Amino acid sequence: MNGEKFDKVKFKKRIYTLVLKILKSLEKLPKDNVTYKLSDQLIRSSTSVIANYVEGQSAISKKEFISFLQIALKSANESKLWLAMLKDMEKMKSNESEALLDEMNEISKVLTQSLITLKKSNVK
Repeated sequence: MNGEKFDKVKFKKRIYTLVLKILKSLEKLPKDNVTYKLSDQLIRSSTSVIANYVEGQSAISKKEFISFLQIALKSANESKLWLAMLKDMEKMKSNESEALLDEMNEISKVLTQSLITLKKSNVK
């Protein structure tokens, strides 16, 4: 966003790609009860990021668009928690979880900046 025009399509693909990487990573994890429950939470929260971003693209008002972006941001933040837990419990390889966490952090930053920009404009 450094002075460049924001590309919604590229950003959507970026989120989608990250969610696919998360899902593929989860398939390789141990099959114990704790890992299953944390993975299930991560599946729900990470897929919510892309789902709400996509839904926001068809919003009928700026207010509705902001609402979908807020939910996507909350889901991204929740996803970071589950990724960190899987990493800290040593269920997921550290380098893999760090890469996923870093990308989710970047997506959170973009969503946050988008929300700040939208809220500064006259929302109706």
